[in-house]
Amino acid sequence: MAAATPPRSRVALYAARKIERKWQARWARQNCFQPAPRSRKPKYYVLEMFPYPSGRIHMGHVRNYAMGDVVTRFMKARGHNVLHPMGWDAFGLPAENAAIAQNIHPERWTRANIKAMRKQLQELGLGIDWTRELATCDADYYKHEQAMFLDFLEAGLVERRQARVHWDPVEKTVLANEQVLDGKGWRSGAMVEQKWLTQWFLKITSFAEELWRDLDGLAQWPEKVRLMQKNWIGRSDGLSLHFALEQPFQDWKQIEIFTTRPDTLFGASFCALAPGHGLARALAKTNKKLAQFCRTHAVPPDEAGEKQGLDTGLRLIHPLDKNRRLPLYVANFVLLEYGHGAIFGCPAHDQRDLDFARRMNLPVLPVVAPAGK
Repeated sequence: MAAATPPRSRVALYAARKIERKWQARWARQNCFQPAPRSRKPKYYVLEMFPYPSGRIHMGHVRNYAMGDVVTRFMKARGHNVLHPMGWDAFGLPAENAAIAQNIHPERWTRANIKAMRKQLQELGLGIDWTRELATCDADYYKHEQAMFLDFLEAGLVERRQARVHWDPVEKTVLANEQVLDGKGWRSGAMVEQKWLTQWFLKITSFAEELWRDLDGLAQWPEKVRLMQKNWIGRSDGLSLHFALEQPFQDWKQIEIFTTRPDTLFGASFCALAPGHGLARALAKTNKKLAQFCRTHAVPPDEAGEKQGLDTGLRLIHPLDKNRRLPLYVANFVLLEYGHGAIFGCPAHDQRDLDFARRMNLPVLPVVAPAGK
């Protein structure tokens, strides 16, 4: 028979505020979460993504740093000398925009938010070494980033060139593809514009092959994480082909196309350019309809999105059959950042190309098929 529950008056209540403050104060006095500088224990480093000092901690922060806290305490319990610092992602345009909206200096706004959020995080009793706190807006921090940039520049790993960007006219900032939702800025809701800006680039692609190859050596990484990294590196094996224009346009006599399926070349029934391709931009200067199409479709649709295109009126000579001519389109599903920003379409062997060919009433030419099919 189960024991009877004691009356509520006899149940010891957990006085959270009193008890937690007591033990948090003791942890601070005894420097429980500061790594010992001369310890012979094995070292362990825990670091979560730095929070942006927006002013208040939310449950997303609690979830994130609670997980780091668990790892920190677990590894300490296993006898490791653990370093678990905290910092603030505090150097960027959002701080300026928020400060402008509230008519307050960005530094004053940012420092006040850091102070408030630090207090909230400390009240959670997280196992963080607060003596190593930093903010990315501190000169003592970003001077090292500047020094690294100069080292990269001297080593030839930095270049400056023009590139197309998604521009939010309200926030007056560049947006990543993921920050453009239905053609609008994710925060402002304004229609995103396309601009060509001179920018600095780190030559990450110079190390793509090395990064790709060495992923196989990370045997302790989950397979799905390694696959995610491979997709991010985005390596493709294939060929670059040249398609000559039947009638050159200005300085354009041919376009270069990268393909992973050269075996389907005889099934090509059209070619297409990304809206930001150099030839597309040159054509758009004298073609208002094309210029409007390029502006409207600067952001590619998702996989299920409608495939749309506009015939440029130009024709390309098939590289393996000089008697064949392929219509050249500007299409919304062609990615400027992939390959050379141009494709040949083989509708018989690619679903995306087939959807587009049916929409444009283009021929479907099978190349690879079982016998009798």
